[in-house]
Amino acid sequence: MSVAPASPEDPNAREGPARDFWQLATDLMFRERPPRMPAAVAEFDLSPMGLKMLIELEPGVEVPMRTLAECTGCDASSVTGIVDRMEARELIERRDRPGDRRVKLIALTAAGSRMREQVRERFSRPPEAVKRLPEEDLIVLRDLMRKAVDGG
Repeated sequence: MSVAPASPEDPNAREGPARDFWQLATDLMFRERPPRMPAAVAEFDLSPMGLKMLIELEPGVEVPMRTLAECTGCDASSVTGIVDRMEARELIERRDRPGDRRVKLIALTAAGSRMREQVRERFSRPPEAVKRLPEEDLIVLRDLMRKAVDGG
């Protein structure tokens, strides 16, 4: 049985190329993760979730621990342990929420902000497979990705 090609007006017609792009992007990220993550964990002496937490926190922004658990995909008890270790290294600090001391807010310290920038710089270095592409292709890829991130 053959399936008729989708018409250009069909909203599902574009899913094939979109799915292909996303699979290739995912393949590249997963291929790069194994050599990068252990090196970063060793370099910064943080767990993978500690690195993720450091990246998720914005300098100058206090985040409830519950929100931090949600955005890192950890349960609250795991976040507490990670926060304990990072707080002992003076990378983050716990603060009481004004008017509700039961809620703990997490904020980067100056040292945490500096380390966050180092981590972000380390992970922003493109892999060799990307760097080998011609500059004009890289510009097109960058501009298309920016368009996708900005909502089209």
